[in-house]
Amino acid sequence: MWEISAVGYRRLGVAGAVAVAAGGWAAGSLPARDPWGLWVAHGTATTVAAAVLAYAGLTLLIAAWWGYGRGAREVPVRETLRTLAWWAGPLLLAPPLYSADAYSYIAQGAMVLEGHDVYGAGPSVLDPGGLGGDAAASVGGHWTDTPAPYGPVFLALAQAVTWVTGGTIVPAVLGLRLIAVGALALTAWALRSLARERGGSESGALWLGALNPLLLIHVVGGVHNDGLMIALMLAGVVCALRGRWILGSALVGLAAMVKSPAAVALLFIGVIVARAAAGPRARRLATGLLAPGLVAAAVAAAATLLTGTGFGWLRTQGVAGTIHTALSATSDLGLGLGHALHLLAGTDPAPVKAAVQQLGLAAALALIAYLAWRSLRGHLHPAHALGLALLALVALSPVVQPWYLLWSVTALAATATPDSRIVPALAVLSAALPYETQPSGHTPAYGFVLAGLVCVGGAWLVRRERRAPVPSGSGTLS
Repeated sequence: MWEISAVGYRRLGVAGAVAVAAGGWAAGSLPARDPWGLWVAHGTATTVAAAVLAYAGLTLLIAAWWGYGRGAREVPVRETLRTLAWWAGPLLLAPPLYSADAYSYIAQGAMVLEGHDVYGAGPSVLDPGGLGGDAAASVGGHWTDTPAPYGPVFLALAQAVTWVTGGTIVPAVLGLRLIAVGALALTAWALRSLARERGGSESGALWLGALNPLLLIHVVGGVHNDGLMIALMLAGVVCALRGRWILGSALVGLAAMVKSPAAVALLFIGVIVARAAAGPRARRLATGLLAPGLVAAAVAAAATLLTGTGFGWLRTQGVAGTIHTALSATSDLGLGLGHALHLLAGTDPAPVKAAVQQLGLAAALALIAYLAWRSLRGHLHPAHALGLALLALVALSPVVQPWYLLWSVTALAATATPDSRIVPALAVLSAALPYETQPSGHTPAYGFVLAGLVCVGGAWLVRRERRAPVPSGSGTLS
């Protein structure tokens, strides 16, 4: 029976999560200094063994998630939520996994507390022996002097965590993880709400959108603030679909004051408003285009003034783009063309790369506008169109990290139809991208090889499962 299989997959996933967490204690993104002596570096042999354990655990977790997905649509929601709790639980007390961003968050919170301009300088301005000094020493090299690209809402939360914990590494990281867990709970609520609104499977939406190993690894384990952005954004869309578009726009405004890509959702809330409004078409369109943006702008201005961080976030949204990420197709193409022209004509490759990146963003904006128009005409559900728009933005962005895929996955998880081909593709990517990064947060060349192999294997499994007859009492990968 599927119920027995569900329990078996849950246990397999728990074993994987425990192995990931256990390996992280020696091979995770450990701080440069931990006054508590809990998260400290070990010898090479121990670190390598721990990394192997973490990779083995990751494989178990992904295998469990994939197997669970074959029948997830028929599992009671309560059981899927229980599985989510069991899989996330082992990661809660681990050091930061697969990223050192948590230390940047703590250091930036300390900068706000001490009155530094967090949008004009990086964590290196902190006193090494003072508040946030241990976190600043643990920040990844290229982020040490980089201003914060985050909005004042998230910086206020980081400030609160740093103030409560005194910036001490272990409790500060755990405080940030509590925020991540709260975001996960809100995301699960939004996924269920969107699935009900669409008449789909709540468990199926939770499987792809919340149980997703990419989310567990990078939001719960890695404590990335993308989880909070996604949660507030989806909650805002749910409110708008229920007729409370002012509250929905305000929530999206808060989400954008965590990370700016959430602002894309305002366009699709505008579609919801325009489709529901009465009166002449021009008035409805104007209301949809302007009203949600005005509400969100008011929220952003109020958040900026109340937190006292200033409006520097308006000029730092592109700082991440100065760092090359190999997952960005436009950056890779621009860099390749730039070097080719340099060899042929001796030109500077940097302007060529920048031009290709800008063209990619322009293409993304054009696609987003087209999806909004299709949604306005009634050809696409606004939440589904939002998921596709965010997927286009990620695919054509000048900087792409593995967890950025979650921006679109969560929206599409609850809105795609059971026979959709995009969901299996997203599932394959969700299974592959966790391998791209080491537990320590580094990105080795073999990570791309592992991710590529998983993509090939996942595509083969999807094709085989689509051709195979569906067993009685089980679901399909949808």
